[in-house]
Amino acid sequence: MGTLRRIRLALLALGVVVGAGTLGYVMLGFGVLDALYQTVTTVTTVGFREVHPLNAAGQLFTIVLILAGVGTALYTFGVLLEALIEGHLHQHLERRRMDRDISRMTNHFIICGWGRVGRASAHYLAATGQQIVVIDRNPDRLERLEHATVLGDVTDDDVLAAAGIARARALIAAVDTDADNVYVTLSSRAMRPELVIIARARTEASKAKLVRAGANRAVNPQLIGGRRMAAFAQQPHVAEFLDVVMHDETLDFRIEEVEIPSSSRLAGRCLRDAALLETTGALLLAVRLSATGLFLPNPTPDTRLEPQTILIAFGTPTQLNALRLHCGAA
Repeated sequence: MGTLRRIRLALLALGVVVGAGTLGYVMLGFGVLDALYQTVTTVTTVGFREVHPLNAAGQLFTIVLILAGVGTALYTFGVLLEALIEGHLHQHLERRRMDRDISRMTNHFIICGWGRVGRASAHYLAATGQQIVVIDRNPDRLERLEHATVLGDVTDDDVLAAAGIARARALIAAVDTDADNVYVTLSSRAMRPELVIIARARTEASKAKLVRAGANRAVNPQLIGGRRMAAFAQQPHVAEFLDVVMHDETLDFRIEEVEIPSSSRLAGRCLRDAALLETTGALLLAVRLSATGLFLPNPTPDTRLEPQTILIAFGTPTQLNALRLHCGAA
């Protein structure tokens, strides 16, 4: 039986007992208030004196009321106390369990703000198997989430620490206001200088401020949405292909990035010698040069793979994993 149903039944039984006791005392000649008072003091075993002297019938009725009512009252109070204790205890134990889970996380993603942008980001990350911690100040938003959560103000450093920012891979600042996103970005950058921070910008003017505050990227969802709509109108097949490859988790192809570490055996070698396509099957679309940060689409075989060069590759998960192993980035 559910807790709420047990509470309803217990309260109903107690109400029946009190009502029956009050009616009985009224029939014995008590006033309504006196009858109710006598019933309550009897059922709760308070033990005050009788309001009016009881004859034999009154004493017999009181005995029956004690036997029926005291047990009912104790059961009702017990159910209410159990529900209160269990509710707080369950919440406490659930919070302890979640805190332990977060403390074990490494390389996870922190999402600040559980609005439309935050939910969309979490959905995509979860589809790729990433661990997520969601921070929001509204407890209603965090109820029954499948992700780990931290209730609190994202502008509070203690809240960010509770979300495991010291071990996180990236943070997405998707709070409702640009001011809060700037503050989160500043705090996160101060706490983790090497952390990847992606911040939501409501206006174009805010993008520059967020980047100055320390965000790696500032994203305006409305601007990106409008550009995608225009791309679908102008180049529908190209736009749909890129959309499917980047966002459809059911497709067995991906576009991903792989960094050449300093310890890689490919560091310093040219693409011709690396033989990426022949060895892994992944198609190299572009490289981002470590020296300048510029993208080089369709690189030539003579392109040299310096440490920290980023490869933009297309392929199946198996091919991309083989590429990471081949580059020493796995």
